[in-house]
Amino acid sequence: MKKALTALTLIAAAGLPFAASTATYNVVDVANGGSIIGNVNFSGADPDPKIFTITKDNDTCGTGERKIDFVRVTNGALNDTVVYLKKVKSGKAFPAELNKREINQDKCNFAPFLSVMKNNNKLTVLNSDPVLHNIHTYELIGKARKTVFNISQPPELTRINKTVKLKRGSAMKLECDAHDFMHGYVFVAKNPYFAIVKDDGSFVIDNVPEGEYNIAAWHGLLGEKKGKVTVTADSKTSIDFTIEAK
Repeated sequence: MKKALTALTLIAAAGLPFAASTATYNVVDVANGGSIIGNVNFSGADPDPKIFTITKDNDTCGTGERKIDFVRVTNGALNDTVVYLKKVKSGKAFPAELNKREINQDKCNFAPFLSVMKNNNKLTVLNSDPVLHNIHTYELIGKARKTVFNISQPPELTRINKTVKLKRGSAMKLECDAHDFMHGYVFVAKNPYFAIVKDDGSFVIDNVPEGEYNIAAWHGLLGEKKGKVTVTADSKTSIDFTIEAK
């Protein structure tokens, strides 16, 4: 029995690196890949922008009120949404621009409001303001959220670089603990099969290997809508999403 347990232990130990490697994404040539096309629509009453009072650093941040439209709707299309495939192990390469993702804090705004970065990669946060910011990022896990990093950034600390590795969630919420009217989102891609929805609600995910996939439309405030698609070679598969108001 002892020998058997020892053998099992050695097998498990030897398997750990292999298990870790299979969890990563592998870039391979995709022959005759298909495309996924569709639209993301909004259903229900379009909520008004949330209003925040600008209470400090007025020379930089402005005065009066800050309106943030967390749910932007254009002619029935839901904007600021990412459509993506879940748990894809191999396929095309990531877009080159994802190798460097920078968020700018300018006039006490996060710019852009929504961006995409590669999981297990560095996020650069730039402070273009002559005031202290405190960037606080949260991994979004369903209705829960978990701190990823929380860093004070005075004006002299122009840039910070933090590696982001999300295990359960697909995105982060950005907030500033020094200014409660600063908000933004970062979708954290675990594979390159994603698309930010255009203003008209349309999206295209291309060069997809043949197969069956779980797909989701993600919105920072409204959450996810899930679906399934089957992709065949050199063809277009269509799927639409409707995300309801909360």
